[in-house]
Amino acid sequence: MDSYFTLQSNIEATGEFVDRKSRFIAQLVHIESEDEANAFIEMVRKRHYDARHNVPAWILVDGRERQSDDGEPSRTSGMPTLEVLRGAGLKNVCCVVTRYFGGTLLGPGGLVRAYTAATQTAVAAAQEAGQIVEMTSVVPVDVYVAYPQYEQVLRLAQDSGAKVSDTDYADTVTLHLVFKAGEQEPFCAKMRELMAGREEIEVGAPEFAEF
Repeated sequence: MDSYFTLQSNIEATGEFVDRKSRFIAQLVHIESEDEANAFIEMVRKRHYDARHNVPAWILVDGRERQSDDGEPSRTSGMPTLEVLRGAGLKNVCCVVTRYFGGTLLGPGGLVRAYTAATQTAVAAAQEAGQIVEMTSVVPVDVYVAYPQYEQVLRLAQDSGAKVSDTDYADTVTLHLVFKAGEQEPFCAKMRELMAGREEIEVGAPEFAEF
């Protein structure tokens, strides 16, 4: 997987759906681990301690995912919530849909529609607010060059698709570059040719980041 979509950190997107006086409130956040998902689920349960149900679903980029009906009839709430997250292509997100019972039973079909609609509303709100971001597999590369070669190496890096995340000026110039995974290899080969084996390059491990 070269990229995936997620919600920005430190953002909580919400969406609400009402059916026959039952309120369904979807709360969507970015997570990095199962522990973070569990912590958010517990926080929502405390926030809505008087609600009938707090239905969670989450997906991690490593493929792990969980959902629970939290007392609703089987497969009427947690799975529909998870399916919306899957359908939106989201990873590293957790959604908890809180239900305040309105006094009328909605039936299995009504519950599926309600939990789906609430989650879709939260996702749509995040999309409209520009809070959905693409995380790309990138490789950090640090290049150490003498001042006379700085401009030439900078142009080469930019022409090779790199983004400059930072630059340090000391006895030599250190360019902190970021490449989409795989694009750093042609750059490193050109650097070896340009510097005749005198290049100093440190290639980091691949990671996911906005690019």
